[in-house]
Amino acid sequence: MPVNPSRSQYRQAADLIRAAIEGGDHPRGEALPREDDLAEKLGVDRSTINRALRILAAEGLVQPIRAKGTIVNAIPRIRRNAVARYAREARERAGARGPFETEIRGLGMTPKTVVEVGRSVPPAGVAAILDVSADDVSTVKRARRMFADETPVQLADSYLPLELAAGTAIETENSGTGGIISRLAEIGHAQVRITEEVDVRPPTPEEANFLGLSEDHRVYAITHVGWTSEDRAVEVCLHVMPTHLWTLEYEFPADTPA
Repeated sequence: MPVNPSRSQYRQAADLIRAAIEGGDHPRGEALPREDDLAEKLGVDRSTINRALRILAAEGLVQPIRAKGTIVNAIPRIRRNAVARYAREARERAGARGPFETEIRGLGMTPKTVVEVGRSVPPAGVAAILDVSADDVSTVKRARRMFADETPVQLADSYLPLELAAGTAIETENSGTGGIISRLAEIGHAQVRITEEVDVRPPTPEEANFLGLSEDHRVYAITHVGWTSEDRAVEVCLHVMPTHLWTLEYEFPADTPA
């Protein structure tokens, strides 16, 4: 193994194993060689390989599975273009029930969303954005658990003002082609502007349990708000996504000289 005195051996080993995975030497979903074999190949001791694999596991590139060894994560990175994904064509493509299904199908994978719908008291921050009560049942909540080929990849809780959503298809588990954005448009509350605030933080115990994360992993916590032409917030969605599975992509016009 090449020696870089400014970088520890186990990090150099992690770099080499990562490059081999990204280069296709170790296919996704398959086991890496045994630690002893990797150590011999790279000319280091087994403890160095063990530390290197712990780095790659924290990145989400590999995961140790009892009786199977260390497996290369089967899920490729999912690109989330925060501008293009909300266009009507993208969220309704081939009957998709929103942009998530379009993104996952684009990777050649099968999307699945488990939805729980109910009327709820919203978190205080959500209530403030929607201008509804934080002390009473004032929203319809759509709690979604989202999968790609049966692997959990996202949590997304959407809140909508009860006065708008009550008695509509938004209160059903299957909100139809295009999802709740299309349903809001049909009842006269089309979203014309979207804002998103992105934080990176450790997962909560509940999030870690569902997404299969350790305390070393990090998640994107995105507060997504949909606004109407009257400048009214009609949807707040709280997305939680493992940083190692998702690439956030933004595009917007630059100011050009007159």
